[in-house]
Amino acid sequence: QVQLVESGGGLVQAGGSLRLSCFAPGSVARSAIMAWYRQAPGKQRELVASVTSGGITKLADSVEGRFTVSRDNAKNTLVLQMNSLRPEDTAVYYCNTKRVVTPTFSYWGQGTQVTVSS
Repeated sequence: QVQLVESGGGLVQAGGSLRLSCFAPGSVARSAIMAWYRQAPGKQRELVASVTSGGITKLADSVEGRFTVSRDNAKNTLVLQMNSLRPEDTAVYYCNTKRVVTPTFSYWGQGTQVTVSS
C-alpha cells in the first residue's frame, strides 16, 4: 500500500503563514502530477494547487497570489507555502499523486488540518 506522508498543518491566526509538505515514494512521484486538495466541513474536496513532473504549476483562483506550490523531484517532496491565510482557508488538506497515462494511479495522503482563526 502506497502511503503519502503529510506534515505542517496547524492553527494560525488570519494573516499568518503555514508550510505543508508531502513525501511520496519515488515509484509514485516520478512522472506523476502531485497536488494539494482541501475539504472544508460540509463542502466538496477542491483542488488547491498542482505541479506536473515537468514543473508546471497551477493554483486555484482563491489562493492565487497567497499560496505557492513547488516540488523537489530529487526528494519526492511537494510543498505548499501558504501566506496571508484567511479563515476560509480552514480545511483538511490532502496530498495527491496521480498518473494519467498507463499505468494510471492515484494515491492520497491521510490529510492534515489547517485552521485559521479570525
